Amino acid sequence: MYELIVVGGGPAGLAAACAAWENGLRSILIVERDRDLGGILNQCIHNGFGLTWFKEELTGPEYAHRFIEMLSQTGVEVRTDTMVLDVTPDLQVHMTGPATGYRIERAKSVILAMGCRERTRGAIGIPGTRPAGVYTAGAAQRYVNVEGWLPGKRVVILGSGDIGLIMARRMTLEGAKVLACVEVMPYSGGLTRNIVQCLQDFDIPLYLSHTVTQIRGRDRVEQVVVSQVDESRRPIPGTEMVFDCDTLLLSVGLIPENELTERAGVALDPRTKGALVYENMETSVPGIFTCGNVTHVHDLVDFVSAESQRAGAAAAKFVLQGPAAGESIALKNGFGVSYTVPQRVRPQNVEKAVNVFFRVNRIFGKNEIAVRAGERELCHFKRDRLAPGEMENITVPVKLLEDVTGEITVEIREV
Repeated sequence: MYELIVVGGGPAGLAAACAAWENGLRSILIVERDRDLGGILNQCIHNGFGLTWFKEELTGPEYAHRFIEMLSQTGVEVRTDTMVLDVTPDLQVHMTGPATGYRIERAKSVILAMGCRERTRGAIGIPGTRPAGVYTAGAAQRYVNVEGWLPGKRVVILGSGDIGLIMARRMTLEGAKVLACVEVMPYSGGLTRNIVQCLQDFDIPLYLSHTVTQIRGRDRVEQVVVSQVDESRRPIPGTEMVFDCDTLLLSVGLIPENELTERAGVALDPRTKGALVYENMETSVPGIFTCGNVTHVHDLVDFVSAESQRAGAAAAKFVLQGPAAGESIALKNGFGVSYTVPQRVRPQNVEKAVNVFFRVNRIFGKNEIAVRAGERELCHFKRDRLAPGEMENITVPVKLLEDVTGEITVEIREV
């Protein structure tokens, strides 16, 4: 029996395993379905990683290599090319791979770090024919950066998430013509730096409040029709634009890879589509923790690493000292806030402060992030700007929660 099994060897799994080792666990297994550790970072060859964590600018593979090097200094066991098929509530992990065959391993704790997946054309229901040339942005990124294939030469991108923005630049640098980036919302879903560096620097137009309403083509994409949408995101007749292209890339959202989470009996948050977690990243099933994009979709890997180290340390504490104790307080999202992570806090299990991560549901100018218990304000934080594409976090001192029962609310107040 292992003290800890980590499902996923991407940035979340690597950071969690390293932290668990540093906090005293000596029987740790990482299970990764790909051939190599590193996860999605291996295909993210652009820079911009590590500015917070390592205080320098790194590419995705460089960032992953830093943690792989840290892992190599430990005794953590790694099984790559191995797929986890099931995780049970009693902490049995079912897996299969060419080296080991079908195996069931038992653990004293489990960390789920499977990352997230992309929404596809079927998930958003674009009308039209079904030709070749329609890819998710992440699939196109792997083709270009890992496999060395160029998916197309005349490209339209639907969605302005970070992967879509980065692929607009990447396809341009590889010689393709990116005709437009189309976003159904009235604001971009990506980081501001990516809008500037990936679209504006290459004169790629961004059409806000627009969407693809038809795909045309038989064997290969020949045209896409783009229409303006109203406030209810319904296409407005008479606003159609036709783009002659051979490729459509979809950057229309990410979803936590939560099948194993559900099979383990873990309660999910309908807002994040990931697990409901406590302040230490423990789920509703004692001994099962989650971290990274399988919990909620991050925009910076530096935040993933910090969150995952917290999960690794908590798993070690669970194994060595037993379950966390104390009554919990629910965190609710108020005006302007889409969700919070964690969703529950046990003040007795917090040393100094609680880090609360959240996203807003629209763009705000000057504002205050307020935390209140009922009608009583506990604290507030000033911000000059908030946007849905950028995850926010606040630090709430635990002493403010000492006499709070029931729930607290995080909300936005415009100044």
